[in-house]
Formats: sequence, structure tokens, C-alpha cells
Amino acid sequence: MVASLRVVFFGTPEFAVPTFDALLACSHRVVGVVTQPDRPRGRGQQTTDAPVKARAVAKGILVLQPDRLGDPSFLHALEELRADLGVVAAYGKILTDAVLATPRLGVVNVHASLLPRYRGAAPVHRAVIAGERETGVTIMRVVKTLDAGPMLASARRPIGPDETSDEVERALARLGATLLVSSVDALAAGRAHETSQHETLATYAYRLTKDEGNVDWHQPADRLHNLVRGLHPWPHAFTFLRGQRLILHRAVAVGSPGRTEPGTILHADGDRLIVATGSGALQITLLQSEGKRVVTAREFLAGHRIAPGDRMTSAP
Repeated sequence: MVASLRVVFFGTPEFAVPTFDALLACSHRVVGVVTQPDRPRGRGQQTTDAPVKARAVAKGILVLQPDRLGDPSFLHALEELRADLGVVAAYGKILTDAVLATPRLGVVNVHASLLPRYRGAAPVHRAVIAGERETGVTIMRVVKTLDAGPMLASARRPIGPDETSDEVERALARLGATLLVSSVDALAAGRAHETSQHETLATYAYRLTKDEGNVDWHQPADRLHNLVRGLHPWPHAFTFLRGQRLILHRAVAVGSPGRTEPGTILHADGDRLIVATGSGALQITLLQSEGKRVVTAREFLAGHRIAPGDRMTSAP
């Protein structure tokens, strides 16, 4: 029988919830949750509980929300939990040496990539933007160097050709939850095997910025297709038409338009809103005018006078 461990959980957004729920349902005991301080969220910028905090409060579990991980009062509260193990899933801050040293068995992390590829803040988005056909989840020991610790387990998952980052991330959250519990069981039983990462294979998934959503129509259509789905649901790919900013929610690469200036609208009728690119063409299927709701191409064309030959640009 596997010994029951006292676990302190570090997590904040929706991605972390399946792992948190899996820990609550297994034989180990979550003795406390560390999550980010409350911040304004959503369009109305109301201060609400993040998903992990909301779940912890509903379950009656102690929640710690330090502004600084070096705060002596937080470190004292963390020590008082007498945790055997720390588990991290998208907490949002780099853990300090003092935090890492507190649980008896150290700290492990649920990372949404097949390490050592895509270390860093945006592994799912970067994999989709790059057109990767496969990704996965890695359970790794947390060390001082970001996402560089030895690996306890990994699981692979294909990326569908039209899947968006949020769809892939939800699937990886579920996959990671199952993998995490089996890894914690292995640690508790003293049979966990840790494998060092190959540093020469490491790549870094930089944090997303709004500016990188600006569509360069000289890029190939398949690359723009990956950009649109990779930047969904934030910060989104965008372009300009007659000075108006358009947010692109869904698009698909279609056949070659021949020698046509990139950004030129080739078709603007029915469901077809097709734009020339550096190689091939991009059919926009879901889009949004600034401040308006998301609409289909047919709905958009019904409300705008657009004709073949009009241009989409990277600046107003």
C-alpha cells in the first residue's frame, strides 16, 4: 500500500484545476494551496477568485496568496503545513530556494510540453504556432534553473491540424493530472526514476506578446494558419482593413492564388473571405471587428462592402 503524502499545491489558472482535482481524489492529502494574489479579471476587470483558489475555498482547504515568496510570514505558514511534497501546475511565479527546500521530498511540476523542448511560459502556444504535430506533458522535479530539472514521467499527445492552443491545453491538463498522481504514488513508494534532460535539445517558449499577433501577409498561408490557432484565445492574430483592426479567430490555408500581392483579398462572397499570402492563401472563417462580437465570414461580409482587390495590411 502506497503511503499517503501531505501535499502543498501551487497553481492558479484553469490549467491547474484537473491536477488539483486529481490530487483531492487520490490517497494523498492536500494540506494547503499556494496561488497568485487576487487580481481584476475579465472584461469588467472585477476582482474575482482565480480557478484554483475558488476550488480550494469550496473544498475548505487553506489558501496562501503571498505577494512575495520571500515574505517571512508566508514561509512560516508554509513550514507549518508540514508538507511531504510540493506540486506545481501553472502557478505563475518562479519558486525560491527557501520554498523548494521546505517539503521533505521537494517539489515536482506538471509542464505542458515534452521536455526539454519548450521550456518556459508558453509551451502549448509555441508548439501550435510552430506547427508541431505532437506535444505532451512532463512531470519534472523543480530546480533553480527554469524547467531544467530531472524528469519523472512524460506522456505524448498528437496536435490536430486545426486545433487551437486552448483546445490542446485543456487536453494536456487532463493528461497531466493522471500522470501527476501516478508520479506522486511512485515518489511515495520510493520507486520513482528521475532522468536528466538533454540540455543540447532544449528550446525556450517565450511569453506571448500582443504585437506578435500582427499578421505579416508575406508569410506562407500554413504558417499564418498556425499563428491564428496558436494565439487563440489570447492575444489573437490581427490585421487591418481600411484602417479597422480585425481579430482573426479561425482560418484555414487554401490553394495558391498565383502571383498576387500578399494581403490582397481574392474572394469576398458567401462564406469565402480569402486573402493572398506569401505562399498560398488564407481563408478566414471567424473574425471580429474591434469592440464587436465574433462572427462568421458570411456575417462579416453581409455587413461590410468588401471586394476582391481590397487589401489587408499590418498597419492602419
